[in-house]
Amino acid sequence: MPESNSLKVVYSGLIANVAIAICKFVAAGLTGSSAMLAEAFHSAADAGNEFLLWIGIRRSMRPPDALHPYGHGKALYFYSLLVAVYIFGIGGGLAVHEGISHLRHPQLSTHAGWNCLVLALSAGFDFYSWRVSYRVLRAKKDPDESLWDEIIGGKDPTIFTVFLEDSAGLVGAGLAFIAIFLGQRFKNPYFDPIASILIGLVLAVMAFFLGRESGALLIGERTNRARIRRVNEVIQSDEAVQHVGEILTMQLGPEQVLLNVEIQFQKGLTLDRLESAIDRIEARIREVEPTIQRIFIEAESFKKSGQRTRAA
Repeated sequence: MPESNSLKVVYSGLIANVAIAICKFVAAGLTGSSAMLAEAFHSAADAGNEFLLWIGIRRSMRPPDALHPYGHGKALYFYSLLVAVYIFGIGGGLAVHEGISHLRHPQLSTHAGWNCLVLALSAGFDFYSWRVSYRVLRAKKDPDESLWDEIIGGKDPTIFTVFLEDSAGLVGAGLAFIAIFLGQRFKNPYFDPIASILIGLVLAVMAFFLGRESGALLIGERTNRARIRRVNEVIQSDEAVQHVGEILTMQLGPEQVLLNVEIQFQKGLTLDRLESAIDRIEARIREVEPTIQRIFIEAESFKKSGQRTRAA
């Protein structure tokens, strides 16, 4: 089930980030490292993000009702947009603030060994969660697509959000380790807060990207090109079809697509044969693309003959 893949990715990220945040807060308290505290804020924000995504998944799975006839799939896009704001405001904002504060009052951190141990553990947890999301992304992408194509064209924000979060977590752990090492090596307290600011900037860039992607899905992004191409091939292959007009799609959720297509059928079709052709095309589309749950077909030749167009 697609939902089980999303939940698996979210659960792995939540467990990893809770464990990481606890370790980092303890290490930051013992050593006074601003880079470590920035990383603790980062991991705590990531844990909150996974919780928001979990709420979004549960709400998006609710069945259609009178007020929401197309279902609640876009609830997940709303919560993923909240995640982007949360990453920017809580994770990135606190990290930058902490870095600036320590730049004004620099202090060399102590117990560098503890910091390095915690960073190694957190990188291990992040890598485990990253690997889970990476495998799911690889499984979802089309053979002719790159991983980046799947990220920017993906319709399930839970998977690419957790993947990017974990990628940023690994980058942040690397920046913190370099800062702590250089600070101890050169006895310079400024490396630590500079790393904190860089970690905040990394989170801000990621939040901007996630906000853009989630916002596009929320306001009605089309489905991916490969799916549209397969739908066009299915319709073109039907013997009753003369020409395929405009194909309009909207992503209603990670696994829910609305399709509206104009079809010019062969001339001389009777009403019974036209209805049979429409039913046949709908069944074939759903067989090839099960995510397309709502299909509306405008029969152009029937419309031109003065009859009422059938929407199915």
